[in-house]
Amino acid sequence: MVSLGSAAFDDPNLVASAGLVPVLALAGRCGLHEAASALTVPNPSPGLKVAAVVAGMVAGADSIDDLDRLRHGGMGRLFTGIRAPSTLGTFLRAFTFGHVRQLDKVAADLLANLARHTPLLPDADQVTWVDVDDTVKPTYGYAKQGAGYGYTHIKGLNALVGVVSTPTSAPVIAATRLRKGSTNSARGAASFVAGTLATVKRCGATGLVVARADSGFYTADVVAAIGRAGARFSLTARLNASVRAAIDTIEEQAWTPIHYPNAVWDEQAGGWVSDAEVAETGYTAFASRRPRRAVTARLIVRRVKLLPPAGTAQPALVEGYRYHAVFTDSPLTMLQAEACHRGHAVVEQVIADLKGGPLAHLPSGRFAANGAWLTCAAMAHNLTRALGCLASTFHATARPATIRDQLVNLPARLAQSARRIRLHLPSRWRWEHAWHAVTTALT
Repeated sequence: MVSLGSAAFDDPNLVASAGLVPVLALAGRCGLHEAASALTVPNPSPGLKVAAVVAGMVAGADSIDDLDRLRHGGMGRLFTGIRAPSTLGTFLRAFTFGHVRQLDKVAADLLANLARHTPLLPDADQVTWVDVDDTVKPTYGYAKQGAGYGYTHIKGLNALVGVVSTPTSAPVIAATRLRKGSTNSARGAASFVAGTLATVKRCGATGLVVARADSGFYTADVVAAIGRAGARFSLTARLNASVRAAIDTIEEQAWTPIHYPNAVWDEQAGGWVSDAEVAETGYTAFASRRPRRAVTARLIVRRVKLLPPAGTAQPALVEGYRYHAVFTDSPLTMLQAEACHRGHAVVEQVIADLKGGPLAHLPSGRFAANGAWLTCAAMAHNLTRALGCLASTFHATARPATIRDQLVNLPARLAQSARRIRLHLPSRWRWEHAWHAVTTALT
């Protein structure tokens, strides 16, 4: 053991997040600064400030005050345009709803360019999944514009998230939109889905595109928007009377047993379920609307046998099943389409990554400022994912927190020779090969 004598924060040549060098180089190559400079926000240098906010989020900032992590040691020598958190907060508060939509376009352009410059979405010319979901971010106090109680009965703001992935890639964020806390899932969902699919097409998704969502998005408008975009839909159907009637028409011998690779927790039964049965039938949805709005497609139903109540040893008096129906026009086989829809859960992982990172807080009292913060969080997520894709096959699918810890928040000492800055990184850094792979790809 070595006893600590003293410590002094006095070295101007050290940086704690040397990984921001390749991240911002990649962002510059993909045109983030130029695109953000076109924002009409009544605040000078919008390109520099958007890049600063995104860089702080990549390094782990989850509030406006945390953006001060960009102003330490030799960061001022590595980067130009570093701004104080108070300046960046003033910049965000200058946003209006229209400016947030402009920033959404910047984020879409960045993702499309990242997909061209990095292997972010491999095999997108074959199959692409597009997942849409919303989440409620809790807020506290009385100063948050738009905060309210929604379907979760938790006071907060509602965020729509559109995620794109392929069978061999990790998910990235194609679109976001912040809404009032009292908003239901379906409000504005059709236009959001249309915009998400347009961005996905720009990312090279020229093959089969399947849009997946839960029952909150099971509406005629969403299905129509997906069809106009040339994609296929896979939506959880609400178990209303007509859907239950369609399920009752399925013959007993039509059910095909399946076994989950991993057991699934059944909250209703209070136990783990690892077996189920799947069957398929035809169904016409939205028939109560105008005839031209009705849609006829496949209804794929999964049923799980009801277990006895938790804590009881005797069998159930009457055996029954719990049903889960998926309304889809996917060209996949029945079992493939059912497994494909279960993959919709990937969007929950993305939302968890956001809430565990830059979306841990909605830092402003102004609604538009929080909307801009959400969009910047999406850009930070995509840049982190792109960095991992350039680093190694492990980092290509690793959690953003892992990429941040191993490749971004890397300490370094700055030295200058022949008017060029050289980074001296820790010896025996386990992920040195991944760092060199990133810098080689960028040069």
